[in-house]
Amino acid sequence: MVTRRRLLAVGASGGAAVLIPAGWAASGRALAAAAPLNAGDIPKYVTSLRIPPAMPAVATGPDRDEYVIAVRQFRQQILPPSWPRTTVWGYGSTAHPGSFGYPAPTIMARVGRPVRVTWVNQLVDDRGDYLPHLLPVDPTLHWANPAGGIENRDRHGQWDGSPQGYRGPVPQVVHLHGGHSTQESDGHSEAWYLPVARDLPPDFAVSGSAYHEFRSRFAERSGLRWAPGSATFEYANDQRPCTLWYHDHALGLTRENVYAGPAGFYLIGGGDELSDEALPGPAPDRDDPPNAAYRDIPLLIQDRSFTADGDLRYPERYSTGGDARSAQGDGPPVAVSGFSGSTIVVNGRTWPSLTVRPRRYRFRLLNGCNSRFLMLSVAANATARPARPVLPIWQIGSDSGFLPEPVPHERVTLGPAQRVDAIIDFTDLPAGTELYLVNEGPDGMFGGGRPGVDFPPANPRTTGQVLRFVVTDAAGADPSVPPEQLRLPSHPRLGAAQRVRRLSLNERSSGGSMVMLLGLLDERGRGLPLRWSDPVTEQPTLGDTEVWELRNFTRHVHPVHLHQAQFELLGRGHSGRTQPDPGERGWMDTVLAYPWEVTRIKARFDLPGRFAWHCHLLEHEDNEMMRPLNVLPRGGAAAGDGGRPAASGDGGGPAAPPTASTDAG
Repeated sequence: MVTRRRLLAVGASGGAAVLIPAGWAASGRALAAAAPLNAGDIPKYVTSLRIPPAMPAVATGPDRDEYVIAVRQFRQQILPPSWPRTTVWGYGSTAHPGSFGYPAPTIMARVGRPVRVTWVNQLVDDRGDYLPHLLPVDPTLHWANPAGGIENRDRHGQWDGSPQGYRGPVPQVVHLHGGHSTQESDGHSEAWYLPVARDLPPDFAVSGSAYHEFRSRFAERSGLRWAPGSATFEYANDQRPCTLWYHDHALGLTRENVYAGPAGFYLIGGGDELSDEALPGPAPDRDDPPNAAYRDIPLLIQDRSFTADGDLRYPERYSTGGDARSAQGDGPPVAVSGFSGSTIVVNGRTWPSLTVRPRRYRFRLLNGCNSRFLMLSVAANATARPARPVLPIWQIGSDSGFLPEPVPHERVTLGPAQRVDAIIDFTDLPAGTELYLVNEGPDGMFGGGRPGVDFPPANPRTTGQVLRFVVTDAAGADPSVPPEQLRLPSHPRLGAAQRVRRLSLNERSSGGSMVMLLGLLDERGRGLPLRWSDPVTEQPTLGDTEVWELRNFTRHVHPVHLHQAQFELLGRGHSGRTQPDPGERGWMDTVLAYPWEVTRIKARFDLPGRFAWHCHLLEHEDNEMMRPLNVLPRGGAAAGDGGRPAASGDGGGPAAPPTASTDAG
């Protein structure tokens, strides 16, 4: 039974989350054919922006900070007050029941100080029975597939005739996106695990094919053995101050797991970061008093669709093409090739409002959408298009740290998973001024170009609006430095490359639909697509620096993400000669690869083991646009990996034409 005390404990953080009674989700209400909610009917700017608090630690010692963080199911007010609450998943500290939320509390880390997190899958009800997914799951993909048992886990599954697809316990594994993590702490897609539930089917696999290997490796390294239904990861934080985020990464299920809510910020401070007085602050921290004022604010921007009952809505089938039986509703749920929600949600609330003082604010902008690209600017009119920016967005950092110097933008483009560390200066604006963060990215798949010229911008009355700023009276002096005067920390660049790899992004017809695949180039410079299960081809040698040339043979822009390695963007364009834009000259972990262009990046691989690289359009990632990345010890065989030794000038010069001797896979 759900007690009043337990309800109060779970909802202690402002009533944002409410525990779900046993059996509620299992009834399938979230999958019922409820009418879609018209996004135009949702009132905007009637709720305040929710700023995620700092994640509470369970121990802080001389060696590290320790957390025990679970994913749970609860109901949260995402739509405006008086509208229905939404059932979501989210992370929180198991020792602090009121901490659970969507998005999750922010893990506040420091350069050089390790963080150890035990990640627990608690997707069970109060009786201890497993909770099925909130969304229809396509079991025919190459995915975690617990129902396949030990022999067939992490493979294509079978459809059992249910129109809702797989309804069993949900795999989870957490990836710290952008983290410089060892293989056992990286959140490998095949290292997932099920919750400890009393009704787990006996023939199900309870963990992925890589779970036991990484559990053993972690035990050897730390002396700590993972408990069932969990994994303990350690993050060294031996990287630059930057804005990271954590999210689920289960094989073939990331799109729906992340859509359900489990994601949070991970901010690394300290090191050679500027003084507290130079940059706007403070950011949320542990033990902050209630109603603390923040001027370093993370913004998780996502698109979501809802039913009239307030439930999350996600497409179940292709709208055109594909299997005719599935299109008629007689087959299993079919993975869609892309998704655009009808509303914009910022930090877990639709179209919120933020009151600001006439001073400078730092915003950690994160595109957490499944497939939507964002083009953000600050305008005085929420609906006028083209938008007329009235304040610059000063970019001071990218995915993995500070830029060489601040860069002013009228419009910032963010692909899924990309981050921009930005300052917006509201100084001298009179009290009562209202400004809007607006979005002119497309409402469908992005192929590059300019809004209003090459594609229609997002609907200005719904997905074209993000957040309202309301300026209030000044209160105290602003000690931060104007962004145009900031002197940002410098970092050494990577040295010469030992190897050049020529890789491809491809589209192929499969079963009446288009599938996106990564791969190599053949001897004639054409794309040679490969799947997740094909032999590993990207096998750098430990300690080597490599140049990767990504040739995009598709019509779409793909955000390409490398695990473990932060990298420099060398150039892009038809031959890879075009210099990066100023905002792309810092360290990155996700780069936009434009159609019919070569995108050239340089990375150093300094941690051995099994990792991955993939497109971060989650619908693509889950349907084969992901490849293994194995970093070999020195002396390991690297034959057949699609690369060649670097020649003089390969570190930053133009791309060489493909030849049979250097590009054959």
